[in-house]
Amino acid sequence: MAMTETLVEAKPREANGKNVARRVRAAGAVPAVVYGAGKDAVSISVDPKQITRILTSETGHNTIFDLNLDGEKTKAMIVDWQYEPIKGSLLHIDLKRIAMDKRLKVQVPITLKGEAYGVKTEGGILEHVLREVEIECLPADIPGHLDADITNLKFGETLRVKDLPHGEGKLKFITSEDQVVAHVVAVKEVVEATPDAAAVDAAAAPAEPEVMKKGKQDAEGAEAAEPAKAEKAEKKEKK
Repeated sequence: MAMTETLVEAKPREANGKNVARRVRAAGAVPAVVYGAGKDAVSISVDPKQITRILTSETGHNTIFDLNLDGEKTKAMIVDWQYEPIKGSLLHIDLKRIAMDKRLKVQVPITLKGEAYGVKTEGGILEHVLREVEIECLPADIPGHLDADITNLKFGETLRVKDLPHGEGKLKFITSEDQVVAHVVAVKEVVEATPDAAAVDAAAAPAEPEVMKKGKQDAEGAEAAEPAKAEKAEKKEKK
């Protein structure tokens, strides 16, 4: 379940604004806001390292942790976050206060376990259609992920939301229970041109003009590729 002993330290900050946010980031923190549980929203700043550890943990953004603000601790979870597109640093965090006795809706990833019979024995391919499912449950019952055993899934058979584990009745699915999670389908055939068709195409094109055209294209391609390579290398160096 998504419970943890993690403690996130928060500090109150001034009202929202670009200049305020820049100063917060320059000081090594991340601007954030915390709301929910019938209380007013509060602008705060948090440690980006603590937030990153939570987001990259097994339970990810569904992790419930203690938020310490001015000596007052409250249960909270991350509901939204933004990254700077180039450097990849955190720009802003939205946190929600959590009442442990009230059910809430969350998105939980689906993990497929085992090798499907229809793939191993019948030569089909597995398509993982739905990778997350929305559920409703008490905060203490939020799973890090839902494991679905596909070992006995045969060719033409379908795994649906209703077939996923229900956490001993503690989980209620908000996503339609008839929605497809995974199924085993036939391998798609690749249609290739026949040798005769290829020979006809080759004979129809004049040899000399084609060689000259190809040479021109190669030269143009090389010239076009150089700026792209330089730009790619420059971006890599900046990173």
